[in-house]
This record gives sequence, structure tokens and C-alpha cells, in this order.
Amino acid sequence: MIAAAAIELFHNFTLVHDDIMDKAPLRRGNPTIHAKYGLTAGILSGDVMCINAYVQLANVKNHLPELLQLFNTTAIEVCEGQQLDMDFEQRDDVSIDEYIHMIALKTSVLLACSLKMGAIIGGASEANANKLYEFGKNVGIAFQLQDDYLDAFGDTAKLGKQNGGDIRANKKTFLLLKAKELAGAYGSQFDELMVAEEEVKVRGVLSLYKNTGADELCRAAVEAYSEKAFTNLEEIDVPAERKEPLRKLASYLLQRDK
Repeated sequence: MIAAAAIELFHNFTLVHDDIMDKAPLRRGNPTIHAKYGLTAGILSGDVMCINAYVQLANVKNHLPELLQLFNTTAIEVCEGQQLDMDFEQRDDVSIDEYIHMIALKTSVLLACSLKMGAIIGGASEANANKLYEFGKNVGIAFQLQDDYLDAFGDTAKLGKQNGGDIRANKKTFLLLKAKELAGAYGSQFDELMVAEEEVKVRGVLSLYKNTGADELCRAAVEAYSEKAFTNLEEIDVPAERKEPLRKLASYLLQRDK
């Protein structure tokens, strides 16, 4: 539980600072820290949460050097992923491989880290701990690709927001990158839509996602990374019933519709 608290504190620290960088006014339906208390409070609150993550981790009794090495590597990777995400906003030549690398760092490695930390503390073999890490990493990538898809095509009543938030924010997502890659005769429409009125832009880009087949390819990518994750889980050398809770959790995350 102490190690889990460290992961949770670190994760929420990144959200506080992400909100500052994205100039986001809301998080989970509530005012963000910097919006409610000011930029200085937002920065310092995030800093203290990060420090408190290490305070928690320092109280773990066993395997502390190994856990610290993993945690530190992960923390650096998460920051690198966030920087890449910000950099991509200024680039028009982002590849699918670069995007997958970015979401792996920004989203997936912390999930992978949490699973491997649990394995280390639980006395797992190095091979099993590494398989759990890969399981978490692939689940994280699939989760983010599913998130891309739901932002564009999810049920608005279940999502609680309009479709196309990423389009409105000019986010580089799998859908956008793949649609541009396959645009062909539709290529000129992208340039026109990027400067169109917002609702016209969203409707037009969503239509192009379908016309180019990017929507189906995004779903296929979710399935591919999900399959990789479940293969990793299957290869872990423990009885199947002990892996079932993780299988159910991953299935819930990857089959969600909101």
C-alpha cells in the first residue's frame, strides 16, 4: 500500500502540472489547482506531491534500491513523454511510431512500473516481473488508443462531453496521423478543415477518419496491443487463477465505452 501511494501521488503530481501546461480549467469536473488557487500554488502543489511520493517510497521495507531505480527511470520517462506531447503540437511531420513511443512514455510506463513494483515487493522472479511490466505497458498503449477512438466516436451521453475534443485542440492522435497518411485524394480537405469554423472542422475531420479507414485501423491497433498484453500475462509463470483479476481489470479498461 505504501508503494501504491507513491505511484498515486506521482501520477496526480503529473496531472497538476499537465493542467498548467495545457491551460486546462477543469479536471474531473472540478476546477484545476492553478485555476482555483493560482499558478504559483499549482506549481508548488505539484512539486510537493512529487516529493511526498518519495517520502512514501522511502518507507518500503524491502527491495528499496531496486524500487527506487525503477521509479526514477519511470519518472524521467513520464516527463520525456509529456515534453514530446508538447513538441508534437508544433510539428506537422509526426509519425505513427513517434506517437506510439510518446504515449508509451507519457501513459504506459507508469502503469507498467506499478505492476513491476508490486511483483518485486511480492518476491516474483525477474522474468515474471518483466512480463508484468510488458503487460502493463501494452495495456497502457491500448488504453490510450481506445481513448483516442472514444474521443472521436464515443457515445456523447456516456462520455459526458462532445465528440472531437482532440480535433478541437489540434491534438496529434493515432486517428489524425493515420488519416493524413492514407488521405490520398482527401489530402487537400485536411488543410481546408484545419482553418474552418470549429463545428465544421469536427464534422469534416470525423468524416475523413471514416473515409480513409483510420477509424477501423485505430480499433485494430487497440486489438493488437490488447493481444500483446494478454500474451504477456499468459506467459507469466503462476497459476491461471492468480492472473484472473489482472485479466478482468485489463478487459474492463480496454472494452470500456466511456
